[in-house]
Amino acid sequence: MEALLLAGGKAERLGDAAQGLPKPLVPVAGFPLAEYTVGRLVEAGVTRIVVACRAGQEDVFENALAGLGAEIEPVGEGEPLGRGGGLRFAASHRRESGPVLALNGDELLDLDYAGLVAEHEQSGAAATIVVAQVRSPFGVVDLQEDGSIHGFQEAPMLEHWVNSGVYVLGEEALERLPERGDHELTTFPELAAEGKLRGHRHEGVWLTVNTPKDLRVAAEFMEAHPDWRPRRQVA
Repeated sequence: MEALLLAGGKAERLGDAAQGLPKPLVPVAGFPLAEYTVGRLVEAGVTRIVVACRAGQEDVFENALAGLGAEIEPVGEGEPLGRGGGLRFAASHRRESGPVLALNGDELLDLDYAGLVAEHEQSGAAATIVVAQVRSPFGVVDLQEDGSIHGFQEAPMLEHWVNSGVYVLGEEALERLPERGDHELTTFPELAAEGKLRGHRHEGVWLTVNTPKDLRVAAEFMEAHPDWRPRRQVA
């Protein structure tokens, strides 16, 4: 089984905390961020991962993610293609046909990836998006129509589901990815309008690393959960 990993981010919001590295390779509790994801993909049976990165960073990714049990093939984008274009570019380097896992390189989820692929195949959808709920960064007020306040909730879980950046893409979805631009603005809305897009509700761990605060939270979580630590294979 193959997977596509988007890794072209510049880590601009991380600032100095990125240590000059591409965001998926920023250390989290002693390991590159993407190493946690690669380890989980390997446990699910993934044997080859195509990494869409910026041109010139291929060797950096290959060296950083080697020895985890999957063949790592970084493919450098000569110019920024956007996330949808990056996925299309990475998919053009597949060796297999059929549904493929596609992931952002800066997300950490405790997903059953093999189960997700099986669910997608049974559904007959063109693509499946893993969705999750997030907490409000603010406390909310229970405000009634007449203006009276009945109570408060501190940082509640919001009722809406958001895209977590993990997908299973079938052949139709791959063919409809844009050459450049964002698939969330083109491919996914089109498939949704045609009834060909499904969501997989994920209620477990979802950590995304965009800011120094996110990085601290992720590091604290990993320190408290040593079972997430990647296992490098001994040659």
